[in-house]
Amino acid sequence: MLGSPTKQEEDATPVAARPECPVDTLGKVELPCLGAESHSAPDAPTVVNVWAWWCGPCRQELPLFDDLAESHPEWNVVGVHADTNAANGAALLNELGVQLPSFQDDHNTFAGTYGLPGVVPITVVMDKNQQIVQTFPAVFASKAELETAVKEALSR
Repeated sequence: MLGSPTKQEEDATPVAARPECPVDTLGKVELPCLGAESHSAPDAPTVVNVWAWWCGPCRQELPLFDDLAESHPEWNVVGVHADTNAANGAALLNELGVQLPSFQDDHNTFAGTYGLPGVVPITVVMDKNQQIVQTFPAVFASKAELETAVKEALSR
């Protein structure tokens, strides 16, 4: 199409700066941090939101994860942007004012490694040893609903 960016041009789009990712890996999966670096945090449960920039329900849900992270500093709360266009992912987070550190997953490596459904959003709860304890292939409507689900998953 005339005027549409080529795949090479899309990949060359600069990615906006984003917050650092609090962990180096998500279980067995190592991904680059979207717009920042990763560092190793103390062993803590990890809550992962798998999302994509084009996903309407993700757009509604992403701010809940920011609120969850603020309320629960004892958890690593991160996102996994499951799309090849990292620049659009970082831009969406910045547009929404969401500070959620996110990993970039160009090839759906995270979902593929753990056999997750091919839909977004998906929430994954991992224990402090980075083992998955529960997945939620659904949209959370409130922070309270999300928080309750995570607490119940971690209490198992």
